[in-house]
Amino acid sequence: MVRTRFAPSPTGYLHIGGARTALFCWAYARRHGGKFILRVEDTDRERSTQDSVQAILDGLAWLGIDWDEGPYYQMQRLARYGEAAERLLREGKAYRCYCTREELDAMREAQVARGEKPRYDRRWRDSTETPPAGRQAVIRFKNPLEGAVTWDDLVKGPVTVSNEELDDLVLVRADGVPTYNFGVVVDDVDMAMTHVIRGDDHVNNTPRQINLYRALGADVPHFAHVPMILGADGQRLSKRHGAVSVLQYRDEGFLPDALVNYLARLGWSHGDEEMFTRAELVEWFDLEHVSRSPARWDPEKLKWLNGEYLKRIPAGDLVEGIRARNPAVHAEIVAAMDPIAMTAVGQGSWSLVGEHEAFLHELASPVTTDPAIVAQYLDPKGRAIVGELVAALEPVEWSAAGVKAALQAFVKGRGLKMPEVMMPLRVAVTRRAQTKAIDAIVAALRKEVVLERLRHAAAG
Repeated sequence: MVRTRFAPSPTGYLHIGGARTALFCWAYARRHGGKFILRVEDTDRERSTQDSVQAILDGLAWLGIDWDEGPYYQMQRLARYGEAAERLLREGKAYRCYCTREELDAMREAQVARGEKPRYDRRWRDSTETPPAGRQAVIRFKNPLEGAVTWDDLVKGPVTVSNEELDDLVLVRADGVPTYNFGVVVDDVDMAMTHVIRGDDHVNNTPRQINLYRALGADVPHFAHVPMILGADGQRLSKRHGAVSVLQYRDEGFLPDALVNYLARLGWSHGDEEMFTRAELVEWFDLEHVSRSPARWDPEKLKWLNGEYLKRIPAGDLVEGIRARNPAVHAEIVAAMDPIAMTAVGQGSWSLVGEHEAFLHELASPVTTDPAIVAQYLDPKGRAIVGELVAALEPVEWSAAGVKAALQAFVKGRGLKMPEVMMPLRVAVTRRAQTKAIDAIVAALRKEVVLERLRHAAAG
């Protein structure tokens, strides 16, 4: 059975790169009827926090990435790592190293001065010296001195690394906490991982880990190192590109299905499909079509995709979605929306979502105002028009047909062109210059809300 895992370190939020890795692992396990395991690698005791753990769990839950086992916590498994290290010591595959930090620093400085690659010189590997009194030891792995490590990466293809390039890595620190490479291997062995899918920044760890699997007499899992995500400028994705917590995307009005869809397309494709359901992702996902080249983060494409998903949501579900994500915004949209108009509009997707509405909060309240738009369309002439519209719309029976007829009569009666009326109306009601049909938007809002916005705009 296929078994994959996502193993974040709780030293911060669940960021975009981690979310995509989790999604790929989840989709692969689901595609093959396997198990997806969640493991929390919390051995960085100074930086790991419970708040970060919760942020990761909340982020996965919001994205709909559910796990079958876990979460397992490494700090609850310290005895197991000690047991595995002791076994390697007994079998002559590991040794205790008593070097101090000062000795290691001096060793590396001398190597750099000689033009050599800085690395541990294995001075305690076969030493028969008596350990210095009172000095604590770390446990190091006896990495093979000859040969090479080769694996067939399911994304990158065949990879070979000479053992001469690898040093005797520390397995367990003096305080009994395992290092990343050792903890990962022991966990993957105990949890019977068959596929390790992770970012290609881990490629350098893989040959070290393969040697550890073999030393423990365990089967080596299949490895798949997915490409990194870069910003539009070609640099590694960072906060300035949008590498923020996935929960921030939630708070900014993105839909989880849209973000999942976008993340899946970052470095993977199924033909030319741009939009697909989770079920289709599970049906189609494979590692053969994961690109070897870095993916590029495109916030505008994500925004577009979010808008496309927004258009497909039935009106009732849309308003409920707003309530779940932001009760304050929900209260405002419920106060503004006419329930009869919403019922009429809400058959299928909400037709009021236009080309420029991409987020839930944009539909609730037109609070963002571009001064240039206001100055252009709500000049003295525009303010006079919206002021007259108050009187024209007050007696109207509030329906899509009634509002449309009243606006047409207003335009005709004053001998104006349609844009001369509709643009000031649009800006007064929505504070945007581009929306879908303004008469439909006006009809979907409560009459008192529309009239109040018109009065406010007329007053300047």
